[in-house]
Amino acid sequence: MHTFHKILLPVDGSTTANRALEMAIQLAQGGHARLRLIHAVDELAYMSGYEYAADLFAMARDYGQKILDQALKVAKSAGVEAEVKLIDLPAQRLGETVATEAREWGADLIVVGTHGRKGIGRVFLGSGAEQIIRLAPVPTLVIRGE
Repeated sequence: MHTFHKILLPVDGSTTANRALEMAIQLAQGGHARLRLIHAVDELAYMSGYEYAADLFAMARDYGQKILDQALKVAKSAGVEAEVKLIDLPAQRLGETVATEAREWGADLIVVGTHGRKGIGRVFLGSGAEQIIRLAPVPTLVIRGE
């Protein structure tokens, strides 16, 4: 069985991301791997002509940091070596962000949760997991939601 040393995990606070975190922790415990938990904030989603756009972006960054801190706490309480990184690159899609981070950090596995949307919902919403799989420079383990 292949042992992974550096496992990258995008987290967003969702139930499926939390399930992916549980799986990444199990893999890390078994192979003594390190986890890097990342959260991407999309600046463009908060840019507008409104004066409070900067406040919204600051709130989104704070929320992202809270998600990361909580996930870090879970990993560390399981005895897994982990670190966090908040990423805010304007106009970069999630798949690109994760692929870049995997290459730069030297990850050998990406674990990602997916909601498993089908049909028209997937067409309109796109799939962050699908983007990640398509652009991933390393093997990717997809954990489906309920």
